Amino acid sequence: MFDPTTLTGIHTYISLFAIAAGIAVVAALVRGRDRPTTAGTFLALAFLTSATGFLFPFNGVLPSHVVGAVAILVLLPAIFARYGASLSGRWHGIYAATAVASLYFLVFVAVAQAFAKVPALQAVAPTQGAPAFAVTQGVVLIAFIGLGVAAARARPAV
Repeated sequence: MFDPTTLTGIHTYISLFAIAAGIAVVAALVRGRDRPTTAGTFLALAFLTSATGFLFPFNGVLPSHVVGAVAILVLLPAIFARYGASLSGRWHGIYAATAVASLYFLVFVAVAQAFAKVPALQAVAPTQGAPAFAVTQGVVLIAFIGLGVAAARARPAV
């Protein structure tokens, strides 16, 4: 379909746009606001990011496939909460938590890619088992847990 270089570019741009839209969505959620158009864009791009990851040539199941599959599974309740349940009742909290989790998966992979591709980060953490990598991912996880709690607790004004 695409050569790997073209696919990598498309996948990377979709991922970056998904992260940008996700940041806007989560920032609004934490403030108790709703951004329906941006949310739709984020959910679609987050799905496309994970889906395009499966188009790369591979032999066997890789960790990236597991993360992609989990990311898609997390998106499903977010999409239902937003469009099937119209964010009513507890579905607002479910949407907020799963939208934040979806953004977390995108950022988790972006951090992993940064450590793999940026020479200065490679020097600090040559492998994903290095303490600097683990600490960075731990800080990212803690930040997203906090954002998820704040987003789930904030309710948009009706």
